[in-house]
Amino acid sequence: MEISQATVLDVLDLCGVAVFAASGAVLAIRRKFDVVGLLTLAFVAALGGGVLRDLLLAREVPVAFDDPSYAIVAFITGLAVVPTRNLIERVWRPVLVLDAAGLGLFAVTGATLAAEQGLAAIPAVMVGVVTATGGGVIRDVLAGEAPQVFQQDSVLYVIPAALGASAIVIAHGLGGLNLGVSIFAALAVTIIRVAALHFGWHAPLPHRI
Repeated sequence: MEISQATVLDVLDLCGVAVFAASGAVLAIRRKFDVVGLLTLAFVAALGGGVLRDLLLAREVPVAFDDPSYAIVAFITGLAVVPTRNLIERVWRPVLVLDAAGLGLFAVTGATLAAEQGLAAIPAVMVGVVTATGGGVIRDVLAGEAPQVFQQDSVLYVIPAALGASAIVIAHGLGGLNLGVSIFAALAVTIIRVAALHFGWHAPLPHRI
């Protein structure tokens, strides 16, 4: 049975919601927030990028507010992270890996939706990047931390998202966008981000160019 592109997008979108909700909950535990703060951080991390995407695409109602499954997934995921709090308080790396996975998933869904609505290549890539990074930026600001994308010593963040979004836009333009391409692009973004975290890859600083 052939799976429609709309179904693929919905599944990838909900996967992105889950991993970003987990990243928000993990950060809340690390910052010793109460359960209200944990759920708030999980919600904004999970839904923030998608809401920004839908506003940029001029949707009448952002899908996160129209489809209850998004809030339900964020809520359940946030609560599911709570039993791991003792481990999380000692280990910071999981939130960065979860963030990398969300980065890849949302870069793909954002760019796909933008391309399908007829946006030109560069604006479609920009929508993909905003979708991928928006929730993480809001999450970090609410948690009282400098957003990873703006930190002086931040490893590659926007660049992997832009590469993944670009691959999606190019595939769409060539008529070759399908499930395999979408999954490959999301995995590629995640792997590049995780590799950047491991090896300390940075974008060049202005004074070194």
